[in-house]
Formats: sequence, C-alpha cells, structure tokens
Amino acid sequence: MKKFMRVALIGPAIALILASCAGITKTSTPPPPPQVVVSVMPPSANVRAGATQTFTSAVTGTTNQNVNWSVNAIPGGNATFGTISASGVYTAPASLPNPSTFAISAGAAADSSASASSDVTLWNPTPTITLVNPASFAAGAYALTITGTNFVSGAQVLFGGASAATTFVSSTTLTATGSANTAGSFGVTVSNPNPGSSTSGAFNVTVTSSGGNPPPPPLACNGVTVGQGGSLNGFLPFPADNLWNQNIANATVDPNSAAIINFIGTTDPVHPDFGSGEYNGSSIGIPYVVVDASQAPVAINFTAYGDESDPGPMPVPANAPIEGYPNPGTGDRHVLVLDNSTCWLYELYNAVPQSDGSWNAGSAAVWDTLADGVRPLTWTSADAAGLSIFAGLARYDEVASGEIKHALRFTLQNSRAAFVPPASHWAANSSNANAAPMGMRMRLKSNFDISGFSATNQVILTALQQYGMIMADNGSNMFISGAPDDRWDNSDLHNLGQLTAADFEVVTMNPIYTQSNLPTGATPVINSFTASQSIVSAGTQVTLQWNVTSAAGAAYFDVTPQVGAIRGNSVVVTPSQTTTYTLNATNEFGRTTATVTVTVQ
Repeated sequence: MKKFMRVALIGPAIALILASCAGITKTSTPPPPPQVVVSVMPPSANVRAGATQTFTSAVTGTTNQNVNWSVNAIPGGNATFGTISASGVYTAPASLPNPSTFAISAGAAADSSASASSDVTLWNPTPTITLVNPASFAAGAYALTITGTNFVSGAQVLFGGASAATTFVSSTTLTATGSANTAGSFGVTVSNPNPGSSTSGAFNVTVTSSGGNPPPPPLACNGVTVGQGGSLNGFLPFPADNLWNQNIANATVDPNSAAIINFIGTTDPVHPDFGSGEYNGSSIGIPYVVVDASQAPVAINFTAYGDESDPGPMPVPANAPIEGYPNPGTGDRHVLVLDNSTCWLYELYNAVPQSDGSWNAGSAAVWDTLADGVRPLTWTSADAAGLSIFAGLARYDEVASGEIKHALRFTLQNSRAAFVPPASHWAANSSNANAAPMGMRMRLKSNFDISGFSATNQVILTALQQYGMIMADNGSNMFISGAPDDRWDNSDLHNLGQLTAADFEVVTMNPIYTQSNLPTGATPVINSFTASQSIVSAGTQVTLQWNVTSAAGAAYFDVTPQVGAIRGNSVVVTPSQTTTYTLNATNEFGRTTATVTVTVQ
C-alpha cells in the first residue's frame, strides 16, 4: 500500500516540474564572428628597378579596410628590397637585391592573422643614353665613353647592332672598344641583361672616311625592298629581345587558360584574314609600303585621337595603299609605311589622303624598329591595343624564306578593361573576367600535328607554336592578320580553318594592368632645347640640339615641323620663314614638349 502511494505522490511532482520547464525559453549559442579575409591585386608583378607599382587590397569579414603593408616580411620595406606606402604604392630599389623575387604582403589591421601577398620579381632597369663621346671619329679602331642612366653590371654596348667590348664603370658610365672600318652613321645602344633584358634607344655617331664625308648610314633595314609589299630580305623589325620576337614555346600556360578559351568558344575556327586578289572589291589583308630617303615627310592632321598620337610629319606617299584598297570604304583604313633609310615605321588609322599631299588620320604612331620603345601606358596607336600592326603581320616574303620569327596579330570579339605588355591600351566591350585583355598571347599547342598541312601553312603553324599570336583589337574571333600578296594561295590558306580555339592555350599573363594597378612614373625631362642661331636669313642651316633625361626608361623624339621622328640629340634644319620648332620627348609615362623659335629675316 505504501509503495503505490509513493508513485501517486511522485507523479504529480514530475508533472509540476515539467509544467514549469515548459515556460523556460531556450538560449541559442551566438554565431561565430565572420572570418577576416585579405586579398591583394595584382597577385604577381614584374617591376623594374627604380620604378613604382601600385598594389591594392580588399578586406572582407570586417568593416575595417585598413591593412599593414610589408616587403619581404619587413614592415614598410627597406632600402634593399624597396619600400611601400600606406596606400600600397611600392617603389623598387635602384639596384636588384638578392633574392630578386619576394613577397609584398598586406595584413589586416582588424586581425593580424589575416594576410595575403603578391609575388614580385624585380627586373633590371631600362638603360638610357644621353651622350656618346666621341660622337664622330675616323674609320678604324674606336674607344667610346657612353654616358647615361640605369646601366648595370653585365650591360652590353652595341655598335651598329654588333656587340662591342664593354666595360662597366658605373650606373651612369660605360666604355666600349672596337673597330669601325666603314664610314657612315651608326646607332650606339646599350642592352641590360636579364632579368628583364631591355635595350636603350639609339644614339647616332658618325664614322668618317679619309675624306671626311660619310656615305649613307648602313642601317639594318637598308636592304628592305622599296615598294608596296616590299620584301624585308631578312630584316626583323625590333630587337631580338622585343616581346614580339620572343620564342614562347616553353612558356607556362596561364592558370585561367581553359576558362578564357571556353569564353571565346572552343569550336570557333581560325581564319587567315589575308590572301590574294580581292573579296567584295577590296584586297584581303593589311597592306604596307616601303619608302626610301626620296619620300618627303608630309603633315598628318588628326581627326580623333591626336592627343595620343605622334605628331609627325611622316613620309607617307600620296598613293600609299589603304587597308581595303582599291575600295577601302569605312573600315579601319590602316596605312603602314616603313622607311628603309631610317628604319622608322609609321602607322595610321582611319587614314584619308588630302589634295595638298597631307593625310587626315584618326590616330598615328611611329615606331623605332631598331629599339624596344613602347607607347605611353593607356595610349592607343593605330591599333586598339597600342601595338604595332606591321610587327604582327604574316608576310609572304618571310613564309617563302621558310620561317616566321615573330608573333602574329589576331582579333577576338570581346575584350575587357585590361592589357598585357607589349600592349598599352584597352578598348573594353565586356565586363566578363574571362574576356581577353589586350595583348593576351595564345600559342598553338605543341602536340598539334602540323605534318598534314602544306609547306606554306606549316611555316605559319610553326610560328604559332613557337611565337604565338597576340590579341590586338576587337573583331571577329580567331582572325589572324597578314599582308595581301598575289602569291598567297587562298584555297590553301583556307585549310587553316581546320584549327579551332581549342587547339590553342593562353600563355601566362604577367603583369595584367587594369585601372587599379597601372604603374606610375615621370615623363622625360627636357633639360635644354636650343638652336645654334636664333636669327638667320632664309636658307641658312641651323642645328637644333637637345638634352633629355628619362628616369623611367628610353624615350623617343620627334621634332615638328619639317623633321618628324629622329634618333640622337640634334638635327639640322633649313627654315625658309620664321619657325617655332617643337621637341616631343615620349616615354612609357607620357610626353614632354619644349619649343625654340628661329627668326628668318
């Protein structure tokens, strides 16, 4: 009886407890704080000694966007590895440290354990020449002193393109010895070694014969055949270390290659946008013409992008072939002119000849084919990417020789707001991250079997495997550029259409420049621009002379009016009336000008 009574008493008690518990609210565990994550752009960069590079950071998981920058694990950096500001502007040291590859890191101020880094490789600076002494000497043995900036140990002096015995004295002085047995005008250049091998602009010196009168300059391009589509006879525009001419057969594949190819369209075929004859009344390809010293320079009147163009004058014949001739219509209307007496290349976009001999053009660019000069960053050229067009054309004369030794130009339908050297400009029509940046380089896969193609096409395909092709403009997908020539076999070229985008891969792109990480630097400094005489009678020769320094790398010059693009530091003019001459000095960061007036009485 007692036993059952206990159960009866306990039961209500439990019920009471359960009822009480029912009114208690369960407390949940608070969520953990969000993880702080840091990212740094660009993820990697090549920076020349003494140059600057902007890095940007993004911090998620906190409202505090502040970061602490370090260089090679040194807060703020130091003189050895370079310094970085609080805003992410990195300034490379004047000389390369050891190691020359290291990390620039950003650590979150909100969480010291959260950080990200960019791999930086320092390159040697681009040398510049301000003076060669002596600038004139008799044929025979020579001993030169080269003064300039950014010389490094291992720098090589080249005399007329040939290596001279070179002694490194300091970062501003080299000496060179050799022998020049032929009279003429020779370009002296300096090439800094790897990493980042680059060549200065040319400084002309004169070698006199016993009579003291030099013959025409023996430049590398003098053997180029004059006329439309003239054979280059083995001349390769731009130095061997120029990005157009670098063999990239063993370069690494970009990690985003597959996604980019998929975005282009894996089945999109290759199309050779050049050939013989005409299509719909227009020639097929981008024509060029070779001129010599007899072609006088003419004025170029700009109709669109004059502020990003070289001002001229330029030796463009009145009958120069326009892209699309004999009916160029409203297309790009490119005009390309190579002067075999100076090795300067002139390229015009949307070109229209005028009755007075001048030309109207949307834009125009000059290229020193003996040097590694580049367009100012963000400037266009006659091509959307800021590239030389001529450098990337497939030409029949080189195919007939059995070898193309440079990359080819090609177009894609879509591009994003970014560029990869040697490009200098974007013309974005897509915001997709997988759209190509201008200057992107694609390479035909090494395992693609080219043996079943004709000998002509095998030359082209070999070039695509060894040098690749560089994206230069928005246009039809996988269209490769070349010069028109009646010797092309259009039916044979059509067989290249068997290739598709899937047969290619994207070569590693580094750096990729966007608006957020464009390098910054100084435009050239014109220390002086003078005339040997300021008041003359008509027909008197006057020497214009200048002294320019360019800490950011090699500059190129043009003088207006009458002269145009020119190497060295002086030129002789013969004004017929009072004339104000303008010197334009241009490097990768922009242009500086100076003027001098010669009064004719």
